Amino acid sequence: MSKILVMHGPNLNMLGTREPEIYGSTTLQDINEMLAQQAAEQGVETEFYQSNYEGGLIDMIQQAPAKGVDFIILNAGAFTHYSIALRDAIASVNVPVIEVHISNVHTREEFRHKSVIAPVVMGQILGFGTDSYSAAMYVAMKKIKAQR
Repeated sequence: MSKILVMHGPNLNMLGTREPEIYGSTTLQDINEMLAQQAAEQGVETEFYQSNYEGGLIDMIQQAPAKGVDFIILNAGAFTHYSIALRDAIASVNVPVIEVHISNVHTREEFRHKSVIAPVVMGQILGFGTDSYSAAMYVAMKKIKAQR
């Protein structure tokens, strides 16, 4: 069975209450349940992980190949903009990654415009609220199906 790892970075555990004018009222659990259902309908297994710690995210990325992960959907939160260590972890594994953001980071503060992980991911989906995750799941499942 194909497997998609969905990873959420710092402060995403606060979704639903954190700046609802930017991130909406949907909780992280709501997002995970939506994605699990979307994947299950296509016979794809999901695993979810959230960490406020850079090292935890790096460990999960490094473990992904041994766990049989076919695809990673990653919202790295603020680490997107400065974590060279996270970028290097993504580059070190042979698992495709889609970068996701709920908001359109290019319409926000200047420091959010740069993604240091963008050069090593398959692509970015951002600015569509929680639908950004659904779109990433759709792309990941389509790519997995094409590889079969």
